[in-house]
Amino acid sequence: MLEGLATWQKLNVTAFLATGIAGAAPKAMGEPYEDADGHRFARLFGQPMMIYAVSAPDLARAHRQAIERGLVSAVYVRAMFSTGHDDANRAAFLAEPAGVPDLVGLALRRPKRDVDKAIKGAKLHP
Repeated sequence: MLEGLATWQKLNVTAFLATGIAGAAPKAMGEPYEDADGHRFARLFGQPMMIYAVSAPDLARAHRQAIERGLVSAVYVRAMFSTGHDDANRAAFLAEPAGVPDLVGLALRRPKRDVDKAIKGAKLHP
């Protein structure tokens, strides 16, 4: 995720990107939760999610690496902060230059070695 975003933006981007990975990689999801009274709750990711804070050049590099390595990825661009629904989000992303979108967030899914190479040098979000 791009360094310097407002807290609400960080949370929004994280939530949207997580749903993107969940939709693209359903095997990443664990089983439904159930409490002692038998109430069922939604499935969560079956593994931890690591969140990194990176500079714009590092985010762009990770994006290029993800494309080159064919990683499952979800993207969020700055223009999506000003939209109000899914169709507008897709239109905002489509309007971005393909090679250099104004990314503020990127989520990647395995293989681990390829993800590690794509995010090389990134620091965990504080």
